[in-house]
Amino acid sequence: MDPVIIHQWDSVDWRELITRIDAIGFDLDTTLAISKQPMTDEMAEAFSALTRRMPCAVVSGGKYQLFERQILSRIGDMADRTNLHLMPTSGTRYYAWDGTAWRCRYAHDLDPADRDAAIASLTRHAKELGLWLADDQVRGERIEDRGSQITFSALGQMATPAAKEAWDPDRRKKNALAAAVAADLPQLTVRSGGSTSVDVVAKGIDKSYAIRRLSGLLDVPVARIGFVGDRMDPDGNDYPAAAAGTFAVHVTRPQDTLNVIHGLLDAFSTGLGA
Repeated sequence: MDPVIIHQWDSVDWRELITRIDAIGFDLDTTLAISKQPMTDEMAEAFSALTRRMPCAVVSGGKYQLFERQILSRIGDMADRTNLHLMPTSGTRYYAWDGTAWRCRYAHDLDPADRDAAIASLTRHAKELGLWLADDQVRGERIEDRGSQITFSALGQMATPAAKEAWDPDRRKKNALAAAVAADLPQLTVRSGGSTSVDVVAKGIDKSYAIRRLSGLLDVPVARIGFVGDRMDPDGNDYPAAAAGTFAVHVTRPQDTLNVIHGLLDAFSTGLGA
């Protein structure tokens, strides 16, 4: 197996990169936007400009409604929507622009029995591990059924980004929960998700699956796809996109991603990638 190569964003030669990739994917939370928050004006403008240069995908564990709020409501008509590919719930669903609206092109929903088993296992093990907080400490849904994905969020979906980052900085808590739930559900994929979350999806579904589907949809080899994300550690949910063979770029915050996009746009402006 080839080694997984992950590039730090500030070490990439953007003029070289645009000769090596034909499409690029992005994580959403802590990459394109602060967790559960809309894109900034500057990000919306830069991201939209990039869609006018090359196919862009967003691959996130979040549900489609978050894509609407965090991305689509911000870009409006600025983006080339035919060049934008939305892959919520880790690529278990795919939305494309049909000329008048965003349409779901496929969805791989979990079997009802598996969804029930996932919810029961997450609940039981979170309580056993002391991760089931009092109701008044949780903001938003704690366990969310996204159809194709069950997500446990220790602090609730709408907890503040600062609270999420402070809760489990070394990721031991949610990695322990993921391991315990995985032992219960060998027929499913269980993984550490965002900063406070654990996701359960169909077997074999992760961001490497999403990248392979994107490759087929665009008719672009995986090796010619870039991917930008903040969770590139081996336990992180962006790592599978790197392991799939993309040109993986690690960022730590949306400002880094904005610098990535500006670097690409500047490189395109030289004419090398036109």
